[in-house]
Amino acid sequence: MTKVNFEYCKFLAAIFIALFFFLPGVPAVSAESGPLVKSVELQDNRKISAETILAKIKSSVGGPFSKNTVQEDIKRLYGTGYFDDIRVEIDSFEGGIKLVFIFTEKPTISSIDFQGHKEFETEKLKEKITITSGAIANLPLITDNVQKIVSFYQSEGHWLVSVLPVIREISKDTVALTFQIEEGPKVGIKDIIIEGNKSLSSKEIRKAMKTKEKWLFSFLTGSGVYEKEQVRADLENIRELYQNKGFIYAAVREPELSLSQDKKKLTLKISVSEGEQYKIGELKVTGNVLFESSELFKNMDIASGQVFNRSALRSTIDRIVDLYMDKGYARADIDPLIDVNEKDKLANITLSLSEGGLYRIGKIEISGNTKTRDKVIRREMRLDEGDIFSKQLLKRSYQRINNLNFFETVDLAPAPHAEADLIDIDVKVKEKLTGMLSIGGGYSSVDKFMIMGEITQANLFGKGLYLKFKADFSSRRKNYNISLRDAWFMDRPISAAFSLYNESFEFPDYDKKASGGSVSFGKELSEYVQGEIAYNLEEAEIADVADDASSLIKDQVGRKITSSISPSISRDTRDNYIDPTSGSRHALYTKLAGLGGDNYFYKSVVDSVWYFPFKWDTAFSARGRVGAGRGYSDRELPLYERFYVGGINTIRGLGFGEGGPRDEDGEVIGGDKELIFNAEYIFPISKEAKLKGVIFYDYGRAFDDGERITLKDMRSTAGAGVRWMSPFGPLRLEWGVNLDPQEDENNNKLEFSIGGVF
Repeated sequence: MTKVNFEYCKFLAAIFIALFFFLPGVPAVSAESGPLVKSVELQDNRKISAETILAKIKSSVGGPFSKNTVQEDIKRLYGTGYFDDIRVEIDSFEGGIKLVFIFTEKPTISSIDFQGHKEFETEKLKEKITITSGAIANLPLITDNVQKIVSFYQSEGHWLVSVLPVIREISKDTVALTFQIEEGPKVGIKDIIIEGNKSLSSKEIRKAMKTKEKWLFSFLTGSGVYEKEQVRADLENIRELYQNKGFIYAAVREPELSLSQDKKKLTLKISVSEGEQYKIGELKVTGNVLFESSELFKNMDIASGQVFNRSALRSTIDRIVDLYMDKGYARADIDPLIDVNEKDKLANITLSLSEGGLYRIGKIEISGNTKTRDKVIRREMRLDEGDIFSKQLLKRSYQRINNLNFFETVDLAPAPHAEADLIDIDVKVKEKLTGMLSIGGGYSSVDKFMIMGEITQANLFGKGLYLKFKADFSSRRKNYNISLRDAWFMDRPISAAFSLYNESFEFPDYDKKASGGSVSFGKELSEYVQGEIAYNLEEAEIADVADDASSLIKDQVGRKITSSISPSISRDTRDNYIDPTSGSRHALYTKLAGLGGDNYFYKSVVDSVWYFPFKWDTAFSARGRVGAGRGYSDRELPLYERFYVGGINTIRGLGFGEGGPRDEDGEVIGGDKELIFNAEYIFPISKEAKLKGVIFYDYGRAFDDGERITLKDMRSTAGAGVRWMSPFGPLRLEWGVNLDPQEDENNNKLEFSIGGVF
């Protein structure tokens, strides 16, 4: 198909108008003295609406006729990319002028296809373009999508890719678009050469770059690929690295690229001009009224005499601004003025403060909550209308709303009103499914294969009520549980919960059956501290005891009732309850039985876990647990209240109870004390899929009656796993290696669960 060139069309149109304006009977007139436009007509615009066209032109009915205006109208209409040709006819009409715009529209793209591609499927390529069937055959849009395909191929290593758009006429009004692709060989980065660096090593500079050389495991890491935009970002990273080392005037040139003879290997040569290193000279603050300069200096990461560091300067500015924002000065700003003394190689820094006024909270608007009631969100806000603005409390409000786990996204956007010194807060949320069907499974020496099922509604009726049905099944275990929790009982800041359960467990030497229920109440004692007390009533039976069972088991045969209270207190500063990366949680749990019933015992557990954010969105986690229990009034600690160490939630790589005492026949009997340590390194695998990997080391065991808690004979395991924040809840798949297997123990164990949090 022969197409009229865009610029050529405009040129013909301009010639046509110029000739037409000078035809006899149509005198040249100025806009001020010319006739009025009495009518504007549009012809042959079948796909583009009249409203769209009229919105683009300035010539209008009732206005004076101007040839310049008409010419500008034509230019604007061409600029839309919708038309191949535009003509304007000018006729006398009712004592004035009639303008008739006659269009030849660009054809519509009826189909889009790809040819020559082998590396990627057609559907994958379609995901990378923005043009679709039915779109106008607009050359700039087609060219833009060619570049999108090229960029995608280059990001995958096909640096020499060529993409040619082929337009084939189907009919007068439609065309078929085909992207003809010549992929070329896959190019890997063989070498990254750094030149001109004297103060910093090439290794240090390469470390600051995300672009890496190709190596043995590049197929897993995705490294070794040349991406133009990423290389540009890396040049800025190198420049910032030098500025953080005091080289204020460091310059980095565009890289020189060279291909190997087989066109499969690429060499990047990056030239650096370091310049001189500067230290911080005089450091002062101006414009501060609210805070004394000495107090501001305490919040600085820079000081006179230090090597100039741009990142530390940026961090200092952020910390001081946050200091002001936490006091309500929401529009505080700092302008860093750097006076460079080239002779002495000093950078004198003045932080010029603009404190602004004190802001209070105006309106708090909530949107996006189609199910969750406003009050459920509003009660998590740490700021209220009329309060002094605080960035720290705004951040905490976000954490609390996010930790409800009712929403896919949470956005708290402050909107200042300078004239009134007020800040409105727009709370925008996007609901997610809060009903969850969870299944999990695993294997232990006691349960063998087991399946756990759970149906949960975390936001019942949109009121924040938590309802759960849970069942566990295995060849030896059956467990049914129903529970309901209200975080704001009767719209007061007090939580209330109740549960009912029925369970049976076939241990190797005995069977246990139990049923019972509990009622609990909790209250926030401070922003991060929660207290709770629960009452539990349970009837349990130990039966079918083996003849060769230990005396510990035989002494507890029969049906017994346990009436107990369980006070607990915890402090939780984690940034996210489901997927934390920073903060900590410390808890003390106690259980005291003997308020009636047959069992008399006490049991306490201290649990502490810390999260430390690290580079590249990774985190370290360290957890420690210590527990102890004992009977009193001549009663023993019940078998089902003892500590059984081993499994996915205690020591991974060990079976249930294998990390504790055994009877004379080698069967696990649990301990009356436990000590457990868990260390983890958590790293992202796919942020989009919310998939993470974990490497762990577990250390601990349970201790027998009369045995002191020591580090002697502790069990240790190590392993790795993946964690997926799936739509069905947190999924864990973890493989633990038993570093010192005992007799009848497995060397390793693979376990998984869905819906639980470790």
